[in-house]
Amino acid sequence: MPKLPIPSSIFVRIYGGLLLIISAVALCTYLLLQVINDYRAAEYRESMATGFFRLIALGIARQSSPELQQAWIEEAGTLLDSKIVLSKAQQIDFTSRELEQLEQGKAVVRIANNFSYADIYSAVSVERDQYLQVRMSKVSEQQAKAMAIFLLDDLDHYRGQEQKRLKQLQVYFPFPLHIMPLDKASLEPDQRARIKRKEVVLALKEGGVGHNSSVRIIAPSSQFNHVLVIGPMYLFDWMPVQLLIIISAIALLVITTTAYLIIHPLEKKIKTVESAARRIGGGDLSARAEVDGKDEVSQLAYAFNSMAEHIQRLIDSQRELTRAVSHELRTPVARIRFGMEMLADTDDYDDRFRQLAQLDGDIDELNKLIDEILTYAKLEQGIPVLDFESVDLGELLQKVAKETTALGVKQKVTVQLPPQGTIAEAERRYLHRVLQNLAGNATRYAKSEVCLSAGIYEGCAYIAVEDDGHGIPEKDREKVFQPFTRLDDSRTRASGGYGLGLSIVSRIAFWFGGNIKVEESPRLGGAKFVMTWPMKQKNRNKLKLNEPS
Repeated sequence: MPKLPIPSSIFVRIYGGLLLIISAVALCTYLLLQVINDYRAAEYRESMATGFFRLIALGIARQSSPELQQAWIEEAGTLLDSKIVLSKAQQIDFTSRELEQLEQGKAVVRIANNFSYADIYSAVSVERDQYLQVRMSKVSEQQAKAMAIFLLDDLDHYRGQEQKRLKQLQVYFPFPLHIMPLDKASLEPDQRARIKRKEVVLALKEGGVGHNSSVRIIAPSSQFNHVLVIGPMYLFDWMPVQLLIIISAIALLVITTTAYLIIHPLEKKIKTVESAARRIGGGDLSARAEVDGKDEVSQLAYAFNSMAEHIQRLIDSQRELTRAVSHELRTPVARIRFGMEMLADTDDYDDRFRQLAQLDGDIDELNKLIDEILTYAKLEQGIPVLDFESVDLGELLQKVAKETTALGVKQKVTVQLPPQGTIAEAERRYLHRVLQNLAGNATRYAKSEVCLSAGIYEGCAYIAVEDDGHGIPEKDREKVFQPFTRLDDSRTRASGGYGLGLSIVSRIAFWFGGNIKVEESPRLGGAKFVMTWPMKQKNRNKLKLNEPS
């Protein structure tokens, strides 16, 4: 069964982040709606109860004696189908906010924890510390009709000034109060008939889209052919359209803003990489994508910069190599041409033999130069396939010392062996090439001795080659690793070589994850070349290494 492709973590981060944002916003929206609706519901309950219980409190306060108050309370309780109790503030333990509401004539509603009933309080007389308390478990048609009866009872004390009284009471009611002619009350025939029978009528109006349902209470007025109209009283709407629009707009704004904050930095980095790519495509090889961070786009930018640096270095190296090769090849080619001309101009056998020997030497020199150029070019093209293995450094030192001595050099080649069993991870073929190049380079400039050494120091392996020659001035020590570089003192063209050996060594050191430097030999007084690299290649990322120029 084929494996399903695993999505890139950058898309997981984007989509996962958006999903997390949407989930968080949805949860916060739900909680916000709950909080807002709870607040709105509390405000609605208190506003609806204020006018009704204000009428009851006024009726109680209007009684001239405690006996009459009690009789009125009992009759009102019967109408209300709920028990009415007079209490003092200390018995109820009002909060400061509740006391402020009561002083303003508003009702206080306390909902039980299980929502099975509500205790409603209203001030009868703050001066006399009288507060009525009613426990209601439901709102019924009887209680709605009781409101009309209480209001009619209040208006009965203001005969001839009913409209003025309604205006005074209107501040306690969240719905309109009117006395109007019967024919303008928009009643159905059966409702008109009930009004004429002195009954209280409830008229329900179903709500449409964007409008919740409402109830009107119509009661016969003391004025002839007029009715008292209470309402319309709109039922509580838990999800009004305006609230949903506001909450949705806020949620959309939060999601959009957060998505922008997630995606914009990535988009900005991508545009930076794109801009750098366009500049490089236009010929500006110094262009780089300047980004920070550890996300995938940043890693892409780092890889792009590394690629750009490598391309720039390859092109610069190619230009330098082309110039240097054209110069270096002229000498052996010119000697071969001259030798061919000399060969054509002589008939002497011995002279011809000498000319042929010289031509053979020039051709051999040309082959060596081409081999060095090809080796350097190969290392410059990219990371070769390196087969790292455990290499015994002492054994390698002895092998290279033996090979160098076998070339018939005049100098003495000595070895400072590391402790037995000193092992480092390296590509044996390239490490051998490094040590061989350094040793060959040292024999060209040493007076009497070349010394090879190796060892392990602070997790790094090293090999060193030193000689007793004139050494290398400090100002020229970086130059010797550049291709086709020869110094002007004792290390001249006559010493041999093409200026590529140390460049090859520098490149191999880089691919090993290490570096190479030249300093003064403390023992022999000449030059000392030291190459270091991680003893364990898995620890390469822990070293801070610079690519050689």
